[in-house]
Amino acid sequence: MYGKINSACVYGVDGRIIHVEVDISNGIPHMAIVGLPDSAIRESIDRVRAAIKNCGFTFPLARITVNLAPADLRKEGSAFDLAIALGILSTSEQVRIDKLDQFLIIGELSLNGEVRPIHGVLPMIEHAKRRGIRRVMIAADNALEAAMIKDMDIYAIHHLREFYQEPQCVVPLDLTKLQFDSTAQPTPALESFSNAAIAEDYADVIGHHQIKRALIIAAAGMHNILLVGPPGTGKTMLIRRLPTILPPLLENEALEVTKIYSVAGKLNDVHGGLLRKRPFRAPHHTISAGGLIGGGSIPKPGEVSLSHKGVLFLDELPEFTRNVLEVLRQPLEERAVTISRTRAVYKYPSHFLLAASMNPCPCGYWGAETTRQRCTCSLNKIAAYRSRISGPLLDRIDLQVEVPRVLNHRQDENPMSSAQMLERVLAAQAIQLHRYQNLPIAWNSELSGSYFRKYTKPTREADQLLEHTYETLGLSLRANDRILKLARTIADLDCKDQIDVAHIAEAIQYRNLDRNIETII
Repeated sequence: MYGKINSACVYGVDGRIIHVEVDISNGIPHMAIVGLPDSAIRESIDRVRAAIKNCGFTFPLARITVNLAPADLRKEGSAFDLAIALGILSTSEQVRIDKLDQFLIIGELSLNGEVRPIHGVLPMIEHAKRRGIRRVMIAADNALEAAMIKDMDIYAIHHLREFYQEPQCVVPLDLTKLQFDSTAQPTPALESFSNAAIAEDYADVIGHHQIKRALIIAAAGMHNILLVGPPGTGKTMLIRRLPTILPPLLENEALEVTKIYSVAGKLNDVHGGLLRKRPFRAPHHTISAGGLIGGGSIPKPGEVSLSHKGVLFLDELPEFTRNVLEVLRQPLEERAVTISRTRAVYKYPSHFLLAASMNPCPCGYWGAETTRQRCTCSLNKIAAYRSRISGPLLDRIDLQVEVPRVLNHRQDENPMSSAQMLERVLAAQAIQLHRYQNLPIAWNSELSGSYFRKYTKPTREADQLLEHTYETLGLSLRANDRILKLARTIADLDCKDQIDVAHIAEAIQYRNLDRNIETII
């Protein structure tokens, strides 16, 4: 006897349809699973056998072979338990379900038959919809997440016993009794994935008007930013408020980000709806390279992917190990992470805004001495401290801004609030969305190739200023291009079509470390 059921697995952050084929034949009672299963799938033999028996069904005393096709794709996780169990029950004619081949069946089984939730439901169901499958049987705890994909019939299954039928009464199971009501209005998604406090506002920041300007530019064009200054000047406070001036995720961006969090298993507390606020991740400086970019024996998204379409904040940048910082090069340049394994290659999206902070020297007071604090570092120590951040990594940071000590501690009379800053960011974003509406880019920081040459043409005087700066500071071609992209965003904030001298001059002044390193050495 032969049967086939549709199930799915996650490959990177994308879903893949897996056909669960079941063959029951005469022979010594034995069950085997083939098709490159991992240990969690091989262990499903015992889970499925116990669940079938404990729910009142009969486990066939025959030779059972389960094939997970395509056989050359490595499968991981426990999502196939329910599909394997129903494959055995339907093939042995203990359960009959109408149009079973039109269902996607995913879920983990406990020993008593309870259907448990799994990770990565969202990309699996999205892929099934593209393949023409519109009916899904899934654990009840995954039903709200599954309902994020529209025009799908979601059937919430609590227990394998729900498929039990009276002996000698083989009739189609009425699955409409199990249908999940996807028309109900979901409650807003919890935003616990973001560690930025909702109550924070730039109106609470004293002074730092030039820093706020730099942060507006960074948010308006998704440009990487580094704040350099002595302790206590508000570098961390300024960056932690950055999410308050970022525009909300677009529909396609929200789906991408939610898929990543689904695969990472971080949607357990979400009560319906796609994630709408841009992620803000702030890993500790003791994080490993694998934790930052992802990986492991069973690859999972790292912090750079969890920051996709949002902010990755690295506080005290030189305290991160050199190896950890260097692995940022590929995701910053290609906006994706590729993890190679013996049997598979995984690719995770990682288009994020890198925000970082650091002291100017090991003691923190170089260039900011007061009557009470004096820098005690030698020039060699300062050079060694800054050399922890390689030149290629600094080249990829568009804004390198010095944060000075605030001289007046009194509250500003008319401080710029997050709402006012967001208004300017949204206006610049609207210009970019209109400019790039038919192109595969959305932000000025993504410009490259022919698009870069077309949209970053400066005036003759602005080009001369940039050429002089290129020779004087000894900039790399990458730094030169990033100045032009930054100038393009500044021009958008001024609602100007062409990049002029003022825009180039402002973009150049944000290359602080290029000048300071030359001064130190």
